[in-house]
Amino acid sequence: MTTTPAIDLMGTLRSGNSTSPRLTWYGPDAERVELSGRVLDNWVAKTSNLLQDELDAEPGMRLRLALPAHWKAIVWALASWQLGLETVLDGGPADFLATDDPSGATGEDAAVIAVALPALAMRWPGELPAGCLDYAAEVRSHGDVFMAHTDPDPEGCAVRTSEGRTVPHRELLTGFAVPHEEGARVHVPADRGLESALSSALGAWQRDGSVVLTHPGVALTDKLRADERIHGS
Repeated sequence: MTTTPAIDLMGTLRSGNSTSPRLTWYGPDAERVELSGRVLDNWVAKTSNLLQDELDAEPGMRLRLALPAHWKAIVWALASWQLGLETVLDGGPADFLATDDPSGATGEDAAVIAVALPALAMRWPGELPAGCLDYAAEVRSHGDVFMAHTDPDPEGCAVRTSEGRTVPHRELLTGFAVPHEEGARVHVPADRGLESALSSALGAWQRDGSVVLTHPGVALTDKLRADERIHGS
């Protein structure tokens, strides 16, 4: 079986200190979501299975993320990389579009997935355009373990950055991730954008660290920093 850094990373997150917090989200209206390595892997597996089994995604295809920096957006990126897809961050054309605003989708997007951002959302709040898939309503029915139908290509493109730079899967953790200290609990402000959140999270996880991601409306107070034991940036 061919492996990639993203696949190896998911294996580490679900097996090494798997009950420790790996991704904590502070959202609007006092929303707080904490995902351990095992729970994060579970969400990523379900999302990968949705892409593979329901949308026929396979290595080399492109997924555009039209999402803010949010824990669900990070799940989508990890699922994309686990499958061997190219994650598109520059707004370019793609085979799949994951968005929190499906009304803005165009005919260039072959498959549109509406992602409701509230943690407790069980379905999209309101009517969806015809043919649009409701992530919240569909994802929970998919398996907790992901088995790829086709091996990813380590030389294939993993991410197209907002500036159009491409990074292959084999270099995702060396050419895209931002380095952090070993075991750092890193604060990532969402107002820096999804690309910054993804690169920072990957850099923390590859050094056995974790991430606290905060919505633009959430202030990083001394209390929050102390409560979350943030000691990296």
